[in-house]
Amino acid sequence: MRKAIDFNNNWYFQHQNNGPAFALAQGDAVTLPHTWNAKDGQDGGNDYYRGTCWYVKKFEKPELGADEEAWLEFEGAAMTAEVYLNGDKLARHAGGYSTFRVNLTAALDEGENLLAVSVDNSRNRTVYPQKADFTFYGGLYRPVRLLVAPAAHFALDDHGGPGIRVTPRLSEDLKTAQVTVEARVSGPASHVKFTIGNQTLDAKVLGGRAQSVFALENVRLWDGVDDPYLYTAKAELDSGDCVETAFGCRTIGFDPERGFLLNGRPYRLCGAARHQDRQGLGSALTDREHDEDMALLREMGANTVRLAHYQHSRYFYDLCDKYGMVVWAEIPYITEHMPEGRENTLSQMTELIVQNYNHPSIVCWGLSNEITAAGGVSEDLVENHRLLNDLCHRLDATRPTVMAHAFMLDMDDPFVMLADIRSYNLYYGWYLGCKEDNDAWFDDFHNAHPDAVIGLSEYGADANPAYQNEKPERGDYSETYQALYHEHMLKMWSERPYIWAMHCWNMFDFAADGRSEGGKPGQNQKGLVTFDRKTRKDAFFIYKAYLSNDPFVHVCGRRYVDRAEAVTEVKVYSNQSSVTLYVDGKEFASQTADKIFTFHIPLTGEHTIEARSGQCSDSISIRRTEAPNPAYYANGGPVVNWFDKPEEVTRDGYYSILDTMGDVRKTARGAALLEEIRALTRKGRGDVAHNITIPESIQRMMDRTSVESMLKQAGKVITPAMVKELNHALNQIPKPVEGETD
Repeated sequence: MRKAIDFNNNWYFQHQNNGPAFALAQGDAVTLPHTWNAKDGQDGGNDYYRGTCWYVKKFEKPELGADEEAWLEFEGAAMTAEVYLNGDKLARHAGGYSTFRVNLTAALDEGENLLAVSVDNSRNRTVYPQKADFTFYGGLYRPVRLLVAPAAHFALDDHGGPGIRVTPRLSEDLKTAQVTVEARVSGPASHVKFTIGNQTLDAKVLGGRAQSVFALENVRLWDGVDDPYLYTAKAELDSGDCVETAFGCRTIGFDPERGFLLNGRPYRLCGAARHQDRQGLGSALTDREHDEDMALLREMGANTVRLAHYQHSRYFYDLCDKYGMVVWAEIPYITEHMPEGRENTLSQMTELIVQNYNHPSIVCWGLSNEITAAGGVSEDLVENHRLLNDLCHRLDATRPTVMAHAFMLDMDDPFVMLADIRSYNLYYGWYLGCKEDNDAWFDDFHNAHPDAVIGLSEYGADANPAYQNEKPERGDYSETYQALYHEHMLKMWSERPYIWAMHCWNMFDFAADGRSEGGKPGQNQKGLVTFDRKTRKDAFFIYKAYLSNDPFVHVCGRRYVDRAEAVTEVKVYSNQSSVTLYVDGKEFASQTADKIFTFHIPLTGEHTIEARSGQCSDSISIRRTEAPNPAYYANGGPVVNWFDKPEEVTRDGYYSILDTMGDVRKTARGAALLEEIRALTRKGRGDVAHNITIPESIQRMMDRTSVESMLKQAGKVITPAMVKELNHALNQIPKPVEGETD
């Protein structure tokens, strides 16, 4: 009988690479899961510790029968781990997000044993990720277990997999299923007993493998959030070893016109991407944090989640199975292709698929994310992706491959079509362009490639809930603009059924230690929920209005208390058809609308605003002030105060910040000034912004944008004094007379 022993207590941690003896003598007592970057990886500065640290633990040899083995199971060691027992090196594992196991049996001493694990998240060119917009936490940040198993056992050395693999194939009418159950076996075993429900089949072990095929009648489908029904398959050996796995019976499809198909019908996918980390904890999470994340996704009404940009906890995949979330699973092959890292992409993909094959929630395997962002398309990059694509098809013939392409990659580049399906990361309306450019991009792609499945894998706008704006605009980091942006994106998605899935970036704010913007250094604030999970931003509720069936009303702007305007806008999100607004207990107005209800209320003092619809209600308190509250603005005040008078900006016959970037770039001096500003703005967004290549099509769009708009996007990196200095410099550059050149 296999035993799993919790191995998370009584570790000693040394934040230096001084070896196990030093760690044991002077290390800090820690309990796993643990990361050494929970603080410095979240505070900005791009200076968090990346190097080698040690974990050590003394333990008594477990009781082992004559035919038993002891294995250590690590669910995650970031990023490269080496395992030593009593001074002997037993294993090395490269890849910080997947399970691996180590056979301890032969190296165990009688009595006390010393286990030492070196974990390394330092910069290198062979292990992904190395360049991306998130913190690469180091540590033993997921659970560790000691497994005692019979010598004849379900394979513990199969790329961290469960030892059992289930493949259901449904009939055309979806009423019956042929379920193939396979097992990998190590040691002296002759047969395997497989069980599903009240059916039991016996299979011979040949070459370390066994297989049986079950026939299920009157199948209950795994049907997304509506009915995520799970069956259980069990495998047993005469030695007493036993494994089991949940599985679901469902069909999936991807259609260039109808989008994603679940069990033969169009099933519109809308949800979010998720990073696993949390404020104050980093990546060292317990089941409690995973449960809370799932509860927030379900509250919002999401039916899909992109688990970015790496393999997530198997507990969270289990939650997705249980609650019907459709999952995009991927490896951390991201931003920058490293020719030296090819083998690591293949090993991480192998582990991702072998370990997670049985999850019905997973519908595609992600090959890479924005991999052309830092260097464009090269022959070696394409070959790496072909190898990954073929590997996925060999390991799993039931799911397609997918890539998330950077918005800078031309839609007509052949690389776009390498994977079976594809999505794009588009940030029009935030980093550049306007919200409507997203609509035009999808229409152009669909018209140009009518037979290609296309989705939206990332889009978003950063928002600090402390920042509010009566007149929200791109780049102000206000909660107000973020909500307006997502209103548009949801409408865009709802009108285009061919978009196979839309994954907002991101469900939660997350650590990106290289960032310094929006009032919170070290964070990417595109989340619909704050990093600590305590605040649902207003944008969260527009998703709930579109996606959730649970009746609710939400009054936006509860953090916009001080309002200087005489008449203020109050917006209500609801999935109900009518809303009545009350001001200070008196009925103000009723509206019938679709999801968004907008009221304009005269302000005279302090007011309580309440929205009601049936049994649902929500309220906020606001007050009239003489001037805008400077705390509501990323720059300490509305950006319009850069200049006291409009006439200070322009000079007849000369450039100013009101001109487009394209016009200014026509002059050598103007182009040089813009490049200086771009260099400054890159500093606020970490390493990933430094090597971005801008294709001609994107540059044309940027050239249509005013210099002023670019400056507003930069936030605090560009001060009012710098804006005035730049404008003054532009005022010295004469505009070319028609027919002349600079």
